[in-house]
Amino acid sequence: MKVAITGARGLLGWHSSARLHAQNCAARYQGNPEPYELVQINRQDFADTSRLAEALNGVDVVLHFAGANRGEETEVEQANPHIARQLVAGCEAAIVSPHIVYANSTHATQDTFYGRSKRIAGEILAQHTLRYTNLVLPHVFGECARPYYNNVTATLIDKIWKDEQPDLNPEGRVQLLHAGEAAQIAIDAALKGTIGDLIPQGRDISVVDLFKKLSSFHALYTNNIFPNVDDAFDLALFNSYRTAGFPEHCPMPLKVNRDQRGVLFETAKGGNQSQSFLSTTFPGKMRGDHFHLDLIERFLVVSGKAVIRIRRVLDDEVHSFQVDGDSPVAIDMPPLHTHHIENAGNEDVITFFWSHHLFDPSNPDTYADPV
Repeated sequence: MKVAITGARGLLGWHSSARLHAQNCAARYQGNPEPYELVQINRQDFADTSRLAEALNGVDVVLHFAGANRGEETEVEQANPHIARQLVAGCEAAIVSPHIVYANSTHATQDTFYGRSKRIAGEILAQHTLRYTNLVLPHVFGECARPYYNNVTATLIDKIWKDEQPDLNPEGRVQLLHAGEAAQIAIDAALKGTIGDLIPQGRDISVVDLFKKLSSFHALYTNNIFPNVDDAFDLALFNSYRTAGFPEHCPMPLKVNRDQRGVLFETAKGGNQSQSFLSTTFPGKMRGDHFHLDLIERFLVVSGKAVIRIRRVLDDEVHSFQVDGDSPVAIDMPPLHTHHIENAGNEDVITFFWSHHLFDPSNPDTYADPV
């Protein structure tokens, strides 16, 4: 199946691309054909109808996340309908009639410049194809969201990492939906052929309580304690918080107690139903080259010298960290970031691993992807 994602560099676009990429990685690892041909469409593709048509050639599904929500009111009101018309023109030029899943907004029912813009864009798309899904989304948050860009969660997280006090509206409330969940709803709608309105419910929370919850995560995590994340919403929110600290606040230094007997330090605390294990990696050998969707995983070299490399999936930049068992530091893997550890010395490397839940062979949440 050929799937095109507009706004592929945005929050929803990247999460959707990463999830389709994960399924391709899983199939490739098992020796099976990749189920999806992924086409990522960005701003520059919309500037040229022929270029857009080339990208849309042969597509079965379009997940339409491109849009505008900031700027002068008149510009924003015109932007989303204009983008929708460009997409229609591209499909007509490519002679395709794909299933279109449109990321609409709960604001579309309101008579505001942004609400009208989103509503009219949806109407344009609905008129173009019989296979149309109107995905009405609340406030979306998630890993790698941009702070100070109409995303209250990302903004609060950035303030917390910077030790700054935000201005909070004591009456403010938000309906929060994780970007990964929203992405999966969009993908499932396309795969199942769901048409019409889809209105997923978010988690209702006050802005004040949201800040308190994020602050509690920060207080625990910076003291080397993982919070209880049995609630899927808390897991998504904590992963969003800790990913925002990467790579600036990585690795995490540990308190090492030394005396005449040797050294002692705490590796990981907290969580619930967590799992710990050790590995030995021989000189010149490597472990990993995979990523996870939501697993919390800690690497901690306790003996030997190694290099840990981390790359956000579908991106090229690789972050490298030299680690040494003589100076132990903790490196927690962000979700949707492929990673590996390589022995960089002449002796065996012993690594402590910790994850927030017990390994489930039926749902390993592990996708092979070279760093």
